[in-house]
Order: sequence, then structure tokens, then C-alpha cells
Amino acid sequence: MPVKKMFLVDGSAIFYRSYFAFIRNPLINSKGENTSATFGFLNTLFKLIEDERPEYLSVVFDTKEPTFRHKIYKEYKATREKMPEEMAATFPRLIEVLQTLQSNILEMNGYEADDLIATIAHQFASKDLHIFILSGDKDLAQLVKEQVFMYALGKSPSQGPEIMDNKGVREKFGVDPQQITDFLALVGDKSDNVPGIPSIGEKTAANLLNEFGSLENILSRTEKISRDTWREKINGHRDVARLSQNLVTLDKNVPLNISLENLKLKLWDNKKVEVLLKDMEFNRLVTRAAGVHRLIGVAPPRQS
Repeated sequence: MPVKKMFLVDGSAIFYRSYFAFIRNPLINSKGENTSATFGFLNTLFKLIEDERPEYLSVVFDTKEPTFRHKIYKEYKATREKMPEEMAATFPRLIEVLQTLQSNILEMNGYEADDLIATIAHQFASKDLHIFILSGDKDLAQLVKEQVFMYALGKSPSQGPEIMDNKGVREKFGVDPQQITDFLALVGDKSDNVPGIPSIGEKTAANLLNEFGSLENILSRTEKISRDTWREKINGHRDVARLSQNLVTLDKNVPLNISLENLKLKLWDNKKVEVLLKDMEFNRLVTRAAGVHRLIGVAPPRQS
């Protein structure tokens, strides 16, 4: 049976990237509306469908509500700058466009988008359905396995996508996907304010994990660590390492109550989309949206 594709789009990450891609020269329409984020997001979404022809696709967002991670560590993500007001003001417009495009939008209070992505990947990945995660978040690398891949669009039209499998994770981080949570527990994650162990960098973490296999093995056999400085740092920050591991471990059991059919890529009303895109003054995207609509309506090419 031919393999089908599901794409899980980290909507919050793409929203940020799209907005800041135009930060020096924002797109402002005649009504004074900043349309940068929506325009960039649509370009990303349309290119994904044009290039990959997925049968299933969902856009997954974070919410403003605290998660279980904030309960165990109040400083989680505390160093992140607040979303600019102008950027926040554009978000409802993006959601309006995605809803008009019949996009499958997922979010849940108490959980991050990454947890929802982890749950869907865990539930639906199979030899007949491969899942691709459109995100640059390093903690999502823990989900990579035989049927789950990280996916990044090329930086220019001439560049193909970067697809990261098990081998790609090892080449990038020096460890296997199942060791990513241990890796991040050691090095931390500045973007999320996950502390990690001071002075333990990526190369050191990879070396330790390749020698001992896991964080727990490292903590239980610190007397075997060759360098005094590493041993002292790890012994002095055992609780921090375990806390960090809990913070970066994704929840694969979010109560989504969702079926595969819910995630199917759907056709939209071309006329409604045209009216909305013209209202935002995305005139060039009207023809492109109609072309993408035709692609969805045609069975994608199959690989044997």
C-alpha cells in the first residue's frame, strides 16, 4: 500500500517567523493593516501543499494559558520577550484566513503545541502513514523515528526541504532521537529557559551520552566520569538535570479525542477565499490559492 503523508505545522513558530521576516519592511495594506505574518504564513502553507501533496495536515498553536511545565518551574520561558502588540493584533486575522481555508487548527489549554504534535505523531504514525513536523524546535527531535521526520522548508525557492530522520538527528546533535531529552537535560534550552547543567555544552553532553547511554546512567555512575570538572558540575546539579528533563519531555498522551479523518486536508470555498484575500490585498495569492485548491482535489502522486 502506498505511504500517505501527514504534516503537522508548528503554527506559533511559523507565525513568529513570518512576522519577523518582514520586520524591516512590513507589509501594510491601504487600510493600515499589517499583513506580514498572514502573508508569510500562507506562502509557507501553500508551498508545503504544492511540493508535498499531503493527505493530512494540521496547524497546531500554543495558547496563552500556563502549562504543567510552569507549575513545576515558574521560570519556564520567563526570559522570552512579550509578543509585540502589533504582532498580536494580526493573529485573529491569520486565524480567520486559516479557518476560511478549512485548515485543521488545534490548540489546548494546559499543553504546548509540541505536546499536541507529539500525541498525534505517537497515535497515527505507521508504515502506511508517515508524519512530517514542520518546525525548528529542537525538542521535537525526540519524536523522530522510522515513520516520523522533522521538516524544514528551504531558505530560498531553489533550495529543497531539509528532512531530518534518525541519522539526521545524530548528525546534528551527536545523539539518537531517544536521547534528545537527556541531551537537553544536560545542556538546557535557552529559548525556553530550561536551565540544564552549567558548563556542560553540546559536545560534552553528546560524549557523555555516547559513553553512558542515558542521563540516569550518568547520574548513577558519576564516579566513572573522566573529567573532574564534569563530575563536579553533574554531582552538584542532579536535581536541576532531572527537572530539565521533565521540562523538555513531550507529553504523548494529550486528551485530544481526535480521529484521522479530522486531520484530513480539506477543500475550501474558492469564492470565500478570494473575497478574503482581496480584502487583505493579497491579489497575487488569489490565483495561487485556486491552484492549490485544484491540487487538493486531485489524488496525489504515489510512490511505490
